[in-house]
Amino acid sequence: MTDYSPLLEAVPKIRHGFGNKAALLPGHLLPYRATLPEKKQVHGTRIVDVLQPAQPCGEADGFFTRQPGILLSVLTADCLPVLFSRRDGSAIAAVHAGWRGLLDGILEQMAAHISREDATANWVASIGPAAGPCCYEVNEELVENFKRQLPLPAALISPRYRHLDLAAIAEYKLDALGFSAVDRAGSCTICTPDTDPQRPQRFKYTSYRRNSHRRERDPSHPGITGRNQYAGIIIAAE
Repeated sequence: MTDYSPLLEAVPKIRHGFGNKAALLPGHLLPYRATLPEKKQVHGTRIVDVLQPAQPCGEADGFFTRQPGILLSVLTADCLPVLFSRRDGSAIAAVHAGWRGLLDGILEQMAAHISREDATANWVASIGPAAGPCCYEVNEELVENFKRQLPLPAALISPRYRHLDLAAIAEYKLDALGFSAVDRAGSCTICTPDTDPQRPQRFKYTSYRRNSHRRERDPSHPGITGRNQYAGIIIAAE
C-alpha cells in the first residue's frame, strides 16, 4: 500500500505518494513518469528550479516548480524523502536528505529557495519512509558530529547509543525554518514488514542498509541498483 501524507492530502490541486518495494513509483503517478526531471542525486545541497518536463538538472538533490503537470521525485533507500507544497497547491518541491544532506543544510537551502519569493509559513512539508532510530546504527564519531554541528537536543539526535533519528532531526529543522506544518508518512525502511499476504517479499521498503548486511552474509544476494523507491509530487494540470 502506498504511503500518503495527511497534510499533503488536504492540499488542493496536487497529487503525491511515497513508493515501496511493491510499487517503486506509486501507481497513480505512473502516467506522469515521462515528465520526471533528469537528475543525479549526490547527497548534496543543490536546489533546481524545474521549468519544463524532463528537464536536465545535472547533480542535484532538491527540486522546485510552480509548473502544473511536472512530476518531481526523489529516489531513496533509507535516506529521507521530503515533499513540500504551498498550502494552496500553487508550488511544490522535493528533497533527498540523507545524513550528509541534513548536516550540510539541504533543508535550509530549500527554505532559502522558497523564501526568495514567498514565506515558508505558507508551506507544509511531509517526511517519508526512511531508516528509523530503531535500526539506523552508525559510528559514534558521526553521532558526535551531529551533536557538535546542530543546535538540537542530544536525545533527539540520538535516542539510543550510536543510533540516529533522521526524521526527528528533519522535523525539528523544518519547524525551526518556519514551515506551517510538518508530518511523517511511512515508517522504518529497514525493519517494516510487508503485511500483504498476496506479496512474497518480507519487507515493505527497499533498504540499502538491510541489503548491504545481507550481501555481507551472502555475496550472491542481489544489490538494489535501479530498485530505489520514489517519493513523488505533482501539481495536477488544469
